[in-house]
Amino acid sequence: ATNASPEQVRHAFRNGRIIGRRFKIVHVRFGREVIEVTTYRGAPAKTHQDERTHRVGEGGRLLADNIYGSLDEDAMRRDLTVNALYYNPATDEVLDYHDGLADIKRGLLRVIGDPVERYREDPVRMLRVVRFASKLGFEIEPSASEAIDQHASLLTNVPAARLFDEVLKLFHSGSAITTFEKLRQYGLFEYLFPATDNILDKEEAGYPRTFLPLALTNTDRRIQQGKPVIPSFLYAVLLWEPLRQFKEAAMRQGLNEYDSIQQAADQAIVEEISTVAIPRRFTAQMREIWAMQYFFDQRRSRQVYRLLENRKFRAGYDFMLLRASVGQASQDTAEWWTRIQEVDEDERRKMLMSLSGSSKKRRRRKKKKSS
Repeated sequence: ATNASPEQVRHAFRNGRIIGRRFKIVHVRFGREVIEVTTYRGAPAKTHQDERTHRVGEGGRLLADNIYGSLDEDAMRRDLTVNALYYNPATDEVLDYHDGLADIKRGLLRVIGDPVERYREDPVRMLRVVRFASKLGFEIEPSASEAIDQHASLLTNVPAARLFDEVLKLFHSGSAITTFEKLRQYGLFEYLFPATDNILDKEEAGYPRTFLPLALTNTDRRIQQGKPVIPSFLYAVLLWEPLRQFKEAAMRQGLNEYDSIQQAADQAIVEEISTVAIPRRFTAQMREIWAMQYFFDQRRSRQVYRLLENRKFRAGYDFMLLRASVGQASQDTAEWWTRIQEVDEDERRKMLMSLSGSSKKRRRRKKKKSS
């Protein structure tokens, strides 16, 4: 945090970039790291008449919040006491304005000011509270907790584009399962993934207590091991069950399985992006992951090499292993696709030849005799 404006910070660092409109900050690249630099926020009362710097929408949500002030004012504008600690490198001291250090020792998350008012200003603060509580293992102070319970619907006021990044922060923090449980507990999940939440309320065997937690466990494990995780895989997991239901409905209408998957993918994505705006480059990857499940199950020899060479093969393969773990795909299928990656080329050819029907020619349809 600094008293320099975002423009001054950007000019001081050649590799700095101003991001955000509602709340401007500067991202400064330092090697492979990105350092977030924020300007001290001031009290709105100073310049509240200037809508370019401060604007409030219906319900109290801040639409613009670029009023700059002093360190003391900035401390009052922070959302959580544990997030209002300032380290002064010149004096080697920590400035604690709201007993944040004591709250850290107690393992308590406490909102600065009236929780309802702070959530109305920015409903994403409810997601931040849940994320910190899940990641740190902290308790949420009762008034802050009750306010989330009562005002979860405020998330409907948040732009869908902003929620995309917030979902990644929630589930790519290394504590995805705990986060998921708390989102469900506070009624927040239904405002992020309404179609999935509706199915969770009508739970069937194997979902979500098996498939979804297993997927989130694997995600946490990869993060802890320093392995990459991709947004498209996460969203493919979170929207998988709605897609399955849409696919079954399409097949009942007479579509073949592959076309049903394509139609179901369209429906699942279209319904979700009105809530969380998933960028097109990720929805394209989600479609690939889902479509691959059909080809994994079919094991057609002419498709095997094409699948193995697909850039998203590993994501699709991992997704298939999850399905096999909960009985949505056969263990034999999972083992076959695992083995074909491990064997040499000669053995791979033998495996392809042994596929049922791989060496049989398709029967030609007899032409009807013209009458």
